[in-house]
Amino acid sequence: MFLSYLIQDFSANRDNIKGRIVLFLFRLGQVIYRNRVTRIIFFPYLIFYRLMIEWFLGMEIPWKIEAGKGLRVYHGQALVINPGTVIGANCTLRQSTTIGNKQSANGAFGEGKSPVIGNNVDVGSNVCIIGDIIVGNNVVIGAGTIVVKDVPDDSVIVGNPARIVRPRTDKLDQSI
Repeated sequence: MFLSYLIQDFSANRDNIKGRIVLFLFRLGQVIYRNRVTRIIFFPYLIFYRLMIEWFLGMEIPWKIEAGKGLRVYHGQALVINPGTVIGANCTLRQSTTIGNKQSANGAFGEGKSPVIGNNVDVGSNVCIIGDIIVGNNVVIGAGTIVVKDVPDDSVIVGNPARIVRPRTDKLDQSI
């Protein structure tokens, strides 16, 4: 059971060794973070995780986020995810993507909630998903899109600001 949790993203990252390693380390960090005792005992691992993933690989994937099974990370450089983010099952994240909360009117960062991303969402490269929004299930977000409003299920969105270009007619392979 423990090992199956740690490798739950392996089949989604079949040909992506870097993605497998990053997500294995991420899932291990999640397991350690759940319990205060394990956080104390495995504190050196948490330091190692931050150094390895953030400093050497240039990705911010906090162990505090909720992420469903089958998460895919392609070319993860410059991937930044706010710790309050919720990501559904079978989602794909690409390089230079930011998922976070907004700057408040008084200039403070970190105010407000982070996005909730549904299942089977495909996020293109260089995308910003910002604020207390919900991205529905089966959504494709085109490269360079800025998402600051809710996105309905089964949509393809592009642009700055994001707009729906068409309903999504193709479905992602659900057998992953």
